[in-house]
Amino acid sequence: MATRKPSVPPRPLAPGDIVAGFCEALGEWTAAQVTDLDPAWKTAGVLDLDWSGPEPASVTDLGQPAALRLTHHSWAGKLSHVNLEWLLPRGCKVIGAMPLLHPGRSMSYSRGWRLGHQLAMQRRWDAGDHGPWSDSREVACTGAELNEALVRPAESRPDIWRLTARDVNSLDCALLAARYPGLAALRMSGNFGELTNASSLNQLASLKWLFITGLLGMGHADCLHPDRVPKLEFLGLHNIPYDYAVAMRARWRPQAPSGTLVNITGARKPEWLAKNIGNPLREWDGRAHISRARFTKATAQYKATRRAVMAALPADDGETSAARLAQIGREYAEAFNRLDGRAPFIETEEREELFDALDLIITNAQAATGKDLTAARQSLIDGAEAARDW
Repeated sequence: MATRKPSVPPRPLAPGDIVAGFCEALGEWTAAQVTDLDPAWKTAGVLDLDWSGPEPASVTDLGQPAALRLTHHSWAGKLSHVNLEWLLPRGCKVIGAMPLLHPGRSMSYSRGWRLGHQLAMQRRWDAGDHGPWSDSREVACTGAELNEALVRPAESRPDIWRLTARDVNSLDCALLAARYPGLAALRMSGNFGELTNASSLNQLASLKWLFITGLLGMGHADCLHPDRVPKLEFLGLHNIPYDYAVAMRARWRPQAPSGTLVNITGARKPEWLAKNIGNPLREWDGRAHISRARFTKATAQYKATRRAVMAALPADDGETSAARLAQIGREYAEAFNRLDGRAPFIETEEREELFDALDLIITNAQAATGKDLTAARQSLIDGAEAARDW
């Protein structure tokens, strides 16, 4: 039986409503107006207001609010108006309603109710700061850089509210939580690196947004608890251990009516990891417009191409090797031409991933043989470029 889509948001919300929320970038409360609701896409049109101040109790506390027009960077006076998911975050509240300040619908879509973000950037611009966005309370680094900082003796940094760590190979969450106890936003990503002591994230009582992508080591016992992380508004997990995904989904999906948006994809079992941890096309498994059959065939073709390239590389005759590699590239492209077929699925992202897969074959071969394979790489890519329809 088909699941009926909900016709109303999980939290009460209607066109004309004025929504208020605290903005870390401003250090004040700010507000926006809901302009419309789209049940088909489960989105809400959100129009930022040019206002910030103490926590408002009602619309009258805003004075005469006006819609925010953006002139920073290349906005050229456009309204700050975008479609967002229609689940109102738990940190936001409806303080009343008023006639629509702008009756039109936005054609822009985004994710995350970052109320006040555009207003903060506009005020910086108006003050003469036209450089890149920066905030001393935000940290962006690699996993290696973060580990280097965490092992050094240092005092706690409760002033840091946003932390982004990319390329994480290993990370002790207990050290992270002790060093940055005031985090409101935490994003960690890796190529199947490992987190330890992930249960320590429960110490981050101010956490509003958590994103974990491509990291392992977490289990059922590491789940976040709603009573310990009571402000969580967005939980995004992808390419994480299956048991952890199941437990977190069960724990947090019931929190939707309270204002937590849950997006958990790519729950990976151990047997899947054993097969795909070195597969550059693994992200295709579970992607909305790619069937399991196409993923399986794509993976098989990648492996066949890798074997063919490794067999061609030892040739002593450079010209023969180059010609063979170009042919392998053409065969690779033609195979994906057929797979794309009458219902094309290879779009910009997939096209880049297919070329990244070829590049990885040569990179790994170069590491294994110790040879400079620049020319081989070019022959393979040229062959694929000459034959591809995608």
